[in-house]
Amino acid sequence: MKAKSGWKLLIVIFVIAFLSYVALNGIPLWGPYEIPPLGQQVRQGLDLQGGLYVVYEAKVEPNDPDKDSKITGAMRVIRSRLDKEGQNEAPDSRQGDNRIQVEIPGIQNPKELADILAKPAVLEFEGPEGDIIITGKDVKSAKPAYGQGNKPVVAFELHSEGAEKFAEATTKYQGQVIRILLDKNPISEPRVNSPITGGEGIIEGMQDIEEAKQLANLIESGALPVELEQVEIRTIGATLGVNALKQAIIAGTIGIIAVLLFMLLYYRLPGLAADLALVLYIIIVMAVIVIAKITLTLPGIAGIILSVGMAVDANVIIFERIKEEARSGKTIKAAMDMGFSKAFRAILDSNITTLIAAVVLLYFGTGPIQGFAKTLIIGIIASMFTAISFNRFVLKLVIGLNIKNKKLYGI
Repeated sequence: MKAKSGWKLLIVIFVIAFLSYVALNGIPLWGPYEIPPLGQQVRQGLDLQGGLYVVYEAKVEPNDPDKDSKITGAMRVIRSRLDKEGQNEAPDSRQGDNRIQVEIPGIQNPKELADILAKPAVLEFEGPEGDIIITGKDVKSAKPAYGQGNKPVVAFELHSEGAEKFAEATTKYQGQVIRILLDKNPISEPRVNSPITGGEGIIEGMQDIEEAKQLANLIESGALPVELEQVEIRTIGATLGVNALKQAIIAGTIGIIAVLLFMLLYYRLPGLAADLALVLYIIIVMAVIVIAKITLTLPGIAGIILSVGMAVDANVIIFERIKEEARSGKTIKAAMDMGFSKAFRAILDSNITTLIAAVVLLYFGTGPIQGFAKTLIIGIIASMFTAISFNRFVLKLVIGLNIKNKKLYGI
């Protein structure tokens, strides 16, 4: 048992060391293929690496009653296209009465991407089998209205050719969902309640009349709801300065090393388990950020730092509970089981409440706020796994070494 635990512990340490090396230095695979260092694969935000600053002016009459909804619809299209280009953290905001400001980090061809944002969108009605039923050119008009029960709807009318195709499709797909796509991104998923044979129909399910206006604008035009003129474009440097990221990495590395040393010196063998868990936690978080193509901004870094603190805090709570149980006369194994059991509820409650707050920020926030929420959510989930499951597994291996000296457990 003792030898078996020892070998398993050595394997765990080797795996963590190997993953750390790959994360820091990368590794060649075969031929031209390789796994680059995680740090090189992380997409940096505008505040860390600079990028493109663009301002568009909406060509809309000052007294147009739908001016606000058209500009909001244009911002929604821009947001969709930025997401399609992988610029999930690129902030866009309204500037003044009729201008839209967009900041796009780290692009290689500013003019090309700026032009893409203002090109006509591709509007499609897609059947449940993935077939394209009609496109934006088949739509004659789409207007917000109030339907049955005074609920907001979008009333649309099709050209003759589009009406024939739509009648055939809605007859075939009655009771099923037809998706409305803008640049291949779904903007509405209405269900066919009955065949639409007259070339006219309504789309239900809007929360309010403003949402109906925005959807109607997108459907009717099949493009941007309002013409946009590019009035300013310029490349800007990193708002935090050239050396800010390097300094942040150095500071973070020093802080993590200090935490690892503290846990090891104060808690001894349990501290070793916590250090392995913390290193694995950092690797998991960075790997998920890379795989999910999350653009890392300063608020995103703040989310990671906050979740690191929560991961360390979870370990401290567990180890203090274990020490309390051991001092009451229990064996190390019994103290560990009881300590994890008592600490679990406190750790779960604190992480769940923080996770709920992060989800709310992700749902209602935009741009950098969503970046903070994403890294915090990833960090919370990773810390729950490493602090509770992985940490307990390693600690069992340590106890399996049959070391009796309680001082080596920080007791």
